[in-house]
Amino acid sequence: MQKNGQLLLDNQLCFALYSSSLAMTQLYKPLLDAVGLTYTQYLVMLVLWEADAISLKEIATRLGQQSGALTPVIKRLEADGLVLRVRSAKDERQLNIQLTDRGQGLRQAAKQINLCIAEQCGLAIPDVIDLKVKLDLLRNKLQKSIK
Repeated sequence: MQKNGQLLLDNQLCFALYSSSLAMTQLYKPLLDAVGLTYTQYLVMLVLWEADAISLKEIATRLGQQSGALTPVIKRLEADGLVLRVRSAKDERQLNIQLTDRGQGLRQAAKQINLCIAEQCGLAIPDVIDLKVKLDLLRNKLQKSIK
């Protein structure tokens, strides 16, 4: 950090994270457009490909979102025939989200997107893994500070 540069934009960790996040979502956009997903829809689908037929609350928790913020996203995925919203037999208040066959089929296209993004990062796989681990640690520490 430069002397007396404490408040320079380019010296801010928050800006480095923010601008990197913007660049990453911009990189994803044309790839996701090709399969008919927004970035937020893609994140929801990633959660469902990992654990299908889970509650909206569980999806929201995994993504660090409020359930209400994801409701329009889920409704759009349902309108596109990728997921179904089903009331839990055990608790009618609980809404479970499950993949349709079409939603499951999109998984293969997502694997190709993932490979394209990895290539565009221009980092060796061990460096990507190391960066992700560090970002996970940072996120966890920040979340603990918020609560």
